[in-house]
Amino acid sequence: MKNVCVYCASNVGVRGEYAEAARQLARHLASAGIGIVYGGASKGIMGILADEMLEAGGDVVGVIPQALRAREIAHGGLTELHVVNSMHERKAMMAERSDAFVALPGGFGTLEEIVEMLTWAQLQIHDKPCALLNVQGFFDRLLDYLDHAVAEEFLRPQHRKMLLVARDPAELLHCFETYRPPTLQKWLR
Repeated sequence: MKNVCVYCASNVGVRGEYAEAARQLARHLASAGIGIVYGGASKGIMGILADEMLEAGGDVVGVIPQALRAREIAHGGLTELHVVNSMHERKAMMAERSDAFVALPGGFGTLEEIVEMLTWAQLQIHDKPCALLNVQGFFDRLLDYLDHAVAEEFLRPQHRKMLLVARDPAELLHCFETYRPPTLQKWLR
């Protein structure tokens, strides 16, 4: 594994544990020789993640749309910074450059990005692992929703298992290393 795409917020949230999880993830990935691909901002959890990764000697590839470059304040010290024309280009480049995907606590953007990668995996567009770093149980209600979708037969149990969940970076890397994608089709009937 060369690069992990990290989806995270341009805000810091109310709990210090969110920022600390980003720092721990960055240090853990850097020590394993794994780089990160992320949204390219210098603010919020994104900035904390990138700064810690760079400080630990790791590679950081940022991808930011021109429209967000000033608002999210593009990070000026990355290994690579790509400024693209749209969110679609951003997500496509991030996916191409990554071997796995993980979401840290965040809002609409973070959720949309990890769910899109899960959807692509479900449709067998890629076979890369997708995970949540479930800091302080942040994603518990999302996981409950997915279990409900299985019970209501909108989601196959095997596809539900595609979303890996880890409490810490060591568990996350273990999940990535042992991941085997399902081979069945999306449709239930």
